[in-house]
Amino acid sequence: MKLAGTADGPPFDRPGRGWYWKISGPANVLRSRSLGPADFELPDLGNRPAPPPPPRPPPGDDGPPKDRPVPADGVGPDGQMLHYRIATQTVAGVRVTIAASAPRDAVLGPLGEAMRTLAISLAVLGIALITAMLLQVRLGLRPVESLRRAIADVRAGVRERVPEEQPRELRPLADELNALLGENAANLDRARRHVSNLAHGLKTPLATMSVALRKEAPGADDVQSLVLLMDRRIRHHLGRARSAALGGPVRARTELAPRVADLVLVLTRVNAEKPIDVAQSIAPSLAVACEQQDVDEMLGNVLENAFAWCRAKVNVKAAVERRSVVLTIDDDGPGLSAEQMANAVQAGRRLDESAPGFGFGLSITRELAELYAGALTLSRSELGGLRAEIRLPAA
Repeated sequence: MKLAGTADGPPFDRPGRGWYWKISGPANVLRSRSLGPADFELPDLGNRPAPPPPPRPPPGDDGPPKDRPVPADGVGPDGQMLHYRIATQTVAGVRVTIAASAPRDAVLGPLGEAMRTLAISLAVLGIALITAMLLQVRLGLRPVESLRRAIADVRAGVRERVPEEQPRELRPLADELNALLGENAANLDRARRHVSNLAHGLKTPLATMSVALRKEAPGADDVQSLVLLMDRRIRHHLGRARSAALGGPVRARTELAPRVADLVLVLTRVNAEKPIDVAQSIAPSLAVACEQQDVDEMLGNVLENAFAWCRAKVNVKAAVERRSVVLTIDDDGPGLSAEQMANAVQAGRRLDESAPGFGFGLSITRELAELYAGALTLSRSELGGLRAEIRLPAA
C-alpha cells in the first residue's frame, strides 16, 4: 500500500527555510514541497533515554495521549540545525512514521525571548526589593541614629538628658539612659560639694595662719614652711579629686557671653563709686568645655582684680585658637612688673597688704585653668595696665 496526499500549507511551502515534513511508509515516502529533491535523515531515537513518566492526571481527566510525538534535534539537508517532532502511527493497518521539522532558532528564539523578559523582570523585582529593604532598614534605624546623636550631644555638653519622645521600642532605653545620667550628675554634684567644702574648710585657715606667721617674730619660719607644705599637699589632693570628678562620662559646656555679662553687672554695681567703661567682645555661641561654677570662679577672680585696679576702662574679649578659647581681660590700671606677675600667681602672695583678701584669687584661677589643660598668663596690657589671658578648651 502506497501513501498519497500532501500537507504543504504555510510555512511548509517555503524551500530552504527548515520547515519540512516527511511521512515514511512501507512502500513509499511523502515529502514536503519545501524539501525539493533533498531529504533528511531522522535522528536515531534508539539510544535516547526513556522520558520521565507524565504527572498523574487529576480525577476525571484522561491525561495526555501515550503516543505523543517525540522531540529530537538534528542537522537538516542544508546543514541547518533543526528541531524535530517524530510520531509513529498506524493508518489503515499500515505503520507509518510522521516527522516534522522547524528551524532550531524558531523554537529557541521565543524561549530565549521569554527567558530574557523573565530575567529582566526578576532583576527589576530584585532591585526593587533590595531598594525597599535598604529604605526600610534606613527608616527603621533612623530613631536609633537620632538617639545616638542625642547621646553624643549629652557627652559634648549640649544637652543634659536624652529626649523622652522616642519610639515605643526605644523609650525604655531612653528612660534608663536618663536615669543613669541623673544618677551620675547627682554623684558628681555630691563629690564637687564635698571637695568645695573641704577646700573652703582648709584653705581659709591656712591662709590666715600664713598671713599671721608672716607678721610674727623671725622664729616662725619653720612653722611658715610647714603651713606652705600643708597648703601644697591639700591643693594637690583636691586637684586630683576634682580632676577625677571632671573626667566622668558627661562633658560640661558653658557659654562665656552670659557668664561674663552677669559678672560685669555685679562688679559694676559693687564698684558703683568708680565710673568704669566696660567693653565686651564675645560671640554669643562661644562656649568652653568647663563646669559653670569653675568658669564663674576663674572669671570672677580675674574680673574682680581688673575692676579693683583699673582707672576707668576694662576690656573683655574672647577668641578661638585651634581647639582652645582664649579669654582676655585688659585694664588701664598701674599694671605689674615681671617679678610681680610671677609672684601674683603664687598661693598666698599679696602684692598689696592694704587691700582685702588673702592672695589666693589668681592662684586658684591658674590651678582651675590647668585642671582643664588650660593656662593663665599675665602680661602688659595695651591700655597700660594688666592683661590676663585664660586659655580653656573649646566646647
